[in-house]
Amino acid sequence: MLISNAVLSQKIEAIHTTITVAEYLPSLSNNKQSLGFAGPITGTNNGVFIVAGGANFPELMPWQGGNKFYYKEVFIYTIKNQQIRFKKSSQLPFNIAYAACCSSVEGIFFAGGENENGIMNSAYLLNWNNQKESIDTKILPVLPFALTNASAIAINNIVYVAGGETANSVSNKLLALDLHNLNKGWQLLPNIPKAVSHAVMTVLSDGKKAKLYLIGGREKKQSGISELFKSVFEFNIQASTWSEKTSLPYSLSAATGVSFGFNDMLVFGGDDGKTFHQVELFLAAINNEKDSLKKQAIIQQKNTLQAAHPGFSKNILRFNLPTNTWTLIDSIPFDIPVTTTAVDCDGMVLIPSGEIRAGVRSPKILSVKILPN
Repeated sequence: MLISNAVLSQKIEAIHTTITVAEYLPSLSNNKQSLGFAGPITGTNNGVFIVAGGANFPELMPWQGGNKFYYKEVFIYTIKNQQIRFKKSSQLPFNIAYAACCSSVEGIFFAGGENENGIMNSAYLLNWNNQKESIDTKILPVLPFALTNASAIAINNIVYVAGGETANSVSNKLLALDLHNLNKGWQLLPNIPKAVSHAVMTVLSDGKKAKLYLIGGREKKQSGISELFKSVFEFNIQASTWSEKTSLPYSLSAATGVSFGFNDMLVFGGDDGKTFHQVELFLAAINNEKDSLKKQAIIQQKNTLQAAHPGFSKNILRFNLPTNTWTLIDSIPFDIPVTTTAVDCDGMVLIPSGEIRAGVRSPKILSVKILPN
């Protein structure tokens, strides 16, 4: 009824959200709680919800000299009556984090990402085998170039990958792969109006016409300083053209988001860039400072700032397509992670793990339910 009213009248139906902790990631050690992971692969397939891979700092925080560790663990959860329960663990063939990922008709798609060996160009499908109760991976055609922190979405048998960071720059490419015709390989579509990484990617479709949306994100410049975006771009798949919609109320990167119904999208949390920008300025100053004492003082300032990181936005923003407007619908009283992927799952939205402050991950899997007021 909520969707029908919105479509027929083009009025914004009032909604609210409830967020609970649906589950926790299991620990990799018997006597410690999971630290959680940034950049996990996540999605649904054959009746289960999956969280795989990711990265964290298990020893020291990055500003204390801690090394980032990458993982290949896979956690499988059953889905029933809008609840998930941990079922079992498995492993990928390799460590990976920050891949572009999405659920598709052929399995959980993921491409690019990175591990201890650098940025990757590989692409795969991840499937849950109900009979064997095991994970299967299928190799897909490699990306035209290595990417990390890109965005992905699937429409039927076509997967799209947008933006991301390459070894030396930020990509403005939109790529498409037909999962039913892999011999065609990756197709280059018209360039995104901006080079962008860490963007939210969603799709709205009325069953006949589907359009992609690329929301927010950032571009790291050669100077080492990033520009954060509040832009919202729409890609008309049939016409193969980009256009710009009403911008976000503020710049935002590394958020999560989903579409619901034919006309609406939600964006959860995200990094407004204030602390992130200050850290980048400190890093640039450190690189440029020749005096060792002054350099050490700047390093201490940066470390203090990162250690006191306030966390990320707790806002939930709603975009309504017929009115081309953004509204703030809720503010959540606890941490919403960044650098993860929201998954529409059995009438709820799941937001697994991710980063809740600089260097700090969450072991929680959040459940978001969208309800009429």
